[in-house]
Amino acid sequence: MDDREPTNAHDAGPVTYADVEAAAARILGHARRTPVLTSRTVDGRVGAGVYFKCEGFQRTGSFKFRGAFNALSRLPEEQKDRGVVAYSSGNHAQAVALAGKLLGVPATIVMPHDAPEVKLAATRGYGAEVLLYDRAEKRREEVGAALARERGLALVPPYDHPDVVAGQGTTARELFEEADALDLLLVPCGGGGLLSGCAIAARALSPNCRVVGVEPETADDAARSFRTGTLQAVENPDTVADGVRTPSLGKVTFPLVLRYVDGFVTVSEEAILRATRFLWERLKVVVEPTGALPAAALLEGLVPVEPGARVGVVVSGGNVDVGRIGALFGP
Repeated sequence: MDDREPTNAHDAGPVTYADVEAAAARILGHARRTPVLTSRTVDGRVGAGVYFKCEGFQRTGSFKFRGAFNALSRLPEEQKDRGVVAYSSGNHAQAVALAGKLLGVPATIVMPHDAPEVKLAATRGYGAEVLLYDRAEKRREEVGAALARERGLALVPPYDHPDVVAGQGTTARELFEEADALDLLLVPCGGGGLLSGCAIAARALSPNCRVVGVEPETADDAARSFRTGTLQAVENPDTVADGVRTPSLGKVTFPLVLRYVDGFVTVSEEAILRATRFLWERLKVVVEPTGALPAAALLEGLVPVEPGARVGVVVSGGNVDVGRIGALFGP
């Protein structure tokens, strides 16, 4: 039994673009450089040049691998030997499990007992130990913190961690390298790790680019937090975009969002599904509903776009339960 406090991110300083640059160097050769796709149909529909950064092609099927690998690679060697613990029902779980496998770091993942079997199998397949909990009886944060203390593990939360934020920022860094300066960047927002990291990169690489976070209407805690300047929360939001069912922004991400993000919009469940189907049909890529949030905001005309503007859209992932495709898209 180890009574020391778990290793965490809150003792670290703020995240800067230099941290994003350093993360890019660490993940080079491990993370994939994902494609940037365009569509004449989309350009004609919105009257702008649109660049889709498709993170469904990333290892484990989402942007999460970037932050997980960066965070684990930054651990002291002694801590790498001890291992890490993370909590997640899907994308972060798989990302930490694979990063641990590649870096030789034992990974323990706390997952809900009702997590999709395909996600449980993938996480175990990467070599992680999976510990199940009941959502109705325990909070995953408490389970993870207890394991970190008892086993001396480093806690790697899904978004509220400077090294995770810096890793996620490499998504936008690559987009700007390929598409050059943009006028608008749309990014999905759950806990704010991807959004804040991308906004930091935008400020450095394309200072005139407006960065807008996109949430479901039923999970609008970040939008309300941004408008009020006070951290807001939501409890188990009912949305098809399961990747953004986070309760709130974090201690690390909230200040970064306030500093670097220019605005927020929210989209309806119907709009999310329309955009998801549109991207499958037109871009011919597998996109999960969470990844379609920014496209929904753009296609529904919820964000002002000047004629001829250059717009970046971060498609965050493509991990879809294939058994639910019929239910998602309908006839």
